[in-house]
Amino acid sequence: MPACTAVLPAFLCSHGAILSDLLLYLVPSIATAFLFWILSGAHPAFFLLTAPGTLCHELAHFGVGLLTNAEPTNISLFPRRKGKVWELGSVTFANLRWYNAAPAALAPLLILLVPFAAAAWRTTPGWRFAPLDLLIAVLLAPQFLSFWPSPVDWRLAARSWPWVLVLGAGVAIYLWHDLPLQLIRG
Repeated sequence: MPACTAVLPAFLCSHGAILSDLLLYLVPSIATAFLFWILSGAHPAFFLLTAPGTLCHELAHFGVGLLTNAEPTNISLFPRRKGKVWELGSVTFANLRWYNAAPAALAPLLILLVPFAAAAWRTTPGWRFAPLDLLIAVLLAPQFLSFWPSPVDWRLAARSWPWVLVLGAGVAIYLWHDLPLQLIRG
């Protein structure tokens, strides 16, 4: 344990076995996602392999947009060509402001919770890989292809730049909360 905490945070050292089980369980899903990515680039018909991930990606935008009052007005789940690239889906918002742009635009990052929740469920103590896990690996693969926000999502999230100041202040208060007391005690 002391050797581990010299390199990693104590949280990771104390939960290392659990985290390694989760990551080991997700390796087949990640490999399948890589295969889906290669196939979808080879022929447009393989778009169907990535469609469930696109659905989750756009539903994440839509759901978080509803929760943060971004007022989603339209959701499109059908691919369409925009110049030389394909747009697999989109969500439009009527009330995107500085306080809700980042949550609505970066919502697909929440998709990673799905594979990790499934892995936590399947890797209970004494777990063994079963045929059901192969099906789960195939079902989780599209989530690994869809969790990353698009370049348009990142540009929309930049509208929330004041959150950087709020989060920075929160981190500073957390890190130096006892500094005023130390200065007073001198």
